[in-house]
Amino acid sequence: MKICILGAGSLGSAIGGTLAEAGMEVILVNHRQDYVDTINSKGLIITDGTTERLVKAQARRKCEGIGPVDLLIILVKSFHTKQAIENAKGLIGDKTIVMSLQNGLGNEETIAEVIGKERILAGKTYVGGVLLGPGRVLAGTQNKYTYIGELDGSITDRVTQVAKLFSKAGLLTVVSHNIMGILWDKLLINTATGALSGITRLTYGNLYKVSEIKECAFEAIAEGIAVAKANGIVLATENPEEIWLKAAEGLPADFKTSTLQSLEKMSVTEIDYINGAIVRYGKKCNIPTPVNQSLVASIKGIEYQLKNVEGLVD
Repeated sequence: MKICILGAGSLGSAIGGTLAEAGMEVILVNHRQDYVDTINSKGLIITDGTTERLVKAQARRKCEGIGPVDLLIILVKSFHTKQAIENAKGLIGDKTIVMSLQNGLGNEETIAEVIGKERILAGKTYVGGVLLGPGRVLAGTQNKYTYIGELDGSITDRVTQVAKLFSKAGLLTVVSHNIMGILWDKLLINTATGALSGITRLTYGNLYKVSEIKECAFEAIAEGIAVAKANGIVLATENPEEIWLKAAEGLPADFKTSTLQSLEKMSVTEIDYINGAIVRYGKKCNIPTPVNQSLVASIKGIEYQLKNVEGLVD
């Protein structure tokens, strides 16, 4: 299967590298020239924090010249989704499956506006990744599940095929008939640790040692659960502690959330699509979300500082 990872950053490198290691043809699209040059000349080093493996894959800065692929996995930042899928039209053939594994809510709708919803699979993954350098990624894949599904909840041959391929490669993958519930489940996972890690600059090993952080996370998760229920979403659990613990399950102590990674790179975060999504959906159904509003405000303040004083980039 010919697979393209559009937005091969930390997570994209972890997933793409794992698929390439299993023998699939994988093209990693990343705008950084040093990343592309390193992958093409030396390969990608995948580490779990203890051992390292060298994997051969292809890398490109742009989509031009790649041609139609069997599976296009979207992993760009949510605020770049529309432009990215517009630029990727040349990758989409008659039988191409387009699957979003992005953070937050609303990406599938944005993609559908450009290519139609009939091509789209939705998914959420609990795999983690941290880029340690242009050709080296810390991948948290062990016992981390990926859930994928058709937008209408049906179980089709194509979604089953993708799940089997992922699982064969070592990415444990389950087909879900409740993908919207899965999207919300992952949103709550990101709500648990993303903003708090970004604000405190703590990795998981230290984040989970501070009781006040845990209490704040529980409140943010509880708000998200209330909003989800008000919108008719069926969740896997309504227990904040279970969600808090699941967020770090199987990940190394030095793992950093995507929010923290973005801030350390002086990049815009996806806070508007995570905690900010809970705030927006809460307003629609008159559910108060003061903790999530405060977390959004705090991250926005950090972004403002970086942009106006230190030169934050998109």
